Amino acid sequence: MPSFIKLLVLLTFTLLATACSEKVPAEQTSPNIILILVDDLGFGDISINGQKYIETPNLHQMAHDGMVLSQFYAGSPVCAPSRSALMTGMHTGHTHIRGNKEIQPEGQEPILDSLTTIAEVLKSSGYKTGAFGKWGLGFVGTEGDPLNQGFDQFYGYNCQRQSHRYYPPHLWSNDTRIELPNNNPQNADGYAPDLIQKEALGFIESNADKPFFLFLPYTLPHAELVVPEDSLFQKYKGKFEEVPYHGNDYVPGEARTGYASQPYPKAAYAAMVNRIDVYVGQVMAKLVELGIDENTLVIFTSDNGPAKEGGADPDFFDSNGIYRGYKRDVYEGGVRVPFIARWPGKIASGATNTHVSAFWDLLPTFAEIADVDVKHKIDGLSILPALIDKGEQQEHSYLYWEFHEQGGKQAVRKGDWKAVRLNVKDNPDEAIELYDLKEDPEEQKNLALQYPHIVEEMATIMDEAHVESDIFPFIR
Repeated sequence: MPSFIKLLVLLTFTLLATACSEKVPAEQTSPNIILILVDDLGFGDISINGQKYIETPNLHQMAHDGMVLSQFYAGSPVCAPSRSALMTGMHTGHTHIRGNKEIQPEGQEPILDSLTTIAEVLKSSGYKTGAFGKWGLGFVGTEGDPLNQGFDQFYGYNCQRQSHRYYPPHLWSNDTRIELPNNNPQNADGYAPDLIQKEALGFIESNADKPFFLFLPYTLPHAELVVPEDSLFQKYKGKFEEVPYHGNDYVPGEARTGYASQPYPKAAYAAMVNRIDVYVGQVMAKLVELGIDENTLVIFTSDNGPAKEGGADPDFFDSNGIYRGYKRDVYEGGVRVPFIARWPGKIASGATNTHVSAFWDLLPTFAEIADVDVKHKIDGLSILPALIDKGEQQEHSYLYWEFHEQGGKQAVRKGDWKAVRLNVKDNPDEAIELYDLKEDPEEQKNLALQYPHIVEEMATIMDEAHVESDIFPFIR
């Protein structure tokens, strides 16, 4: 072979090697993880679960490209304890935050520094971590501050009470208060969800060359029902018969909480859910643009069932699908939530899995993906085998919930059986309701009298699963 040809071959291989080293194949790097958590979105609010009035094409495409878990559950029927179960891998009988306990003038009861969160697990494996949206697990500077719970970057609402305003007087960037002094729908400094989304997309861009964990706890479609007067809102205005909602309106220069009035509450709610879908599409497009789409696991879910607040009408939209109950209920409608997972090349497209799982399973799942041993005691089990259809999937012996408002409630799911006990605080021995979810997913036929031995077993589980908390007392 002539020497110049040898030189050309050598140069070609050198260039190829250089090119390969600059673009590492996805399977050679740790996958990125994006967890999208929306607020008060019901099981039936998206098209894959039967929604007829609201357009969610990006979520529909995500389900087409990935997997739906049809029996996935939130951590609690309300915000803070649900997020605590998610972050710590422990159900509400064990996790630290078990209710929406407010701290004045801003923030909620902080999650303990001694606990290990999803962000801390992934950060220990070299992940860059960011949270953008609503936190609600501890004010700035406390041990519950997201910066003290494993996140490198935070932008959004620290306090869930403040997040009831979509044109808030301020947001938080890490520990810096970002003032929005002229913010109201008529003289807007910015619609908070749009501001948060911009920062989140920037986080993806800044960390495209390294493994990252992006937590997106969007506030939509939680009340208040307020959206910009843009094309999304215009698409739904006039489409429904409306009953105007009269609330606590914005006053220039005055910081107020509560929910603002909305003459078109159905249209606003539909536009908010549609806006979530647009945000999901923007995230997906950004991953493709940066060439990291195939090396990124994206999960979409909701923190609890649909709400009946601020003019929201979940009955009109059939937001809970066939399921009984709403936000604050431990019936299926309060805790069964949408779940979509997409990971090209790893998760089969167009798949549906009936594996029974819950928020507390995500910490061990992400730990397994990142090859981190979870050494502390949790309630969760990794669902990675179910997602990628590889290996043996462990099953829960039961799922457990407790809710500390409205007299106290407990619920257990064991196999196809679902047990519900109400008024626990007044009477820890209150009669237990029993439902067969396989035959009666709507929870309409109480079978407690027919199966007393199963009721007794469920009562034992309720007693064993609950560990009393001094901060959130439940059963004395």
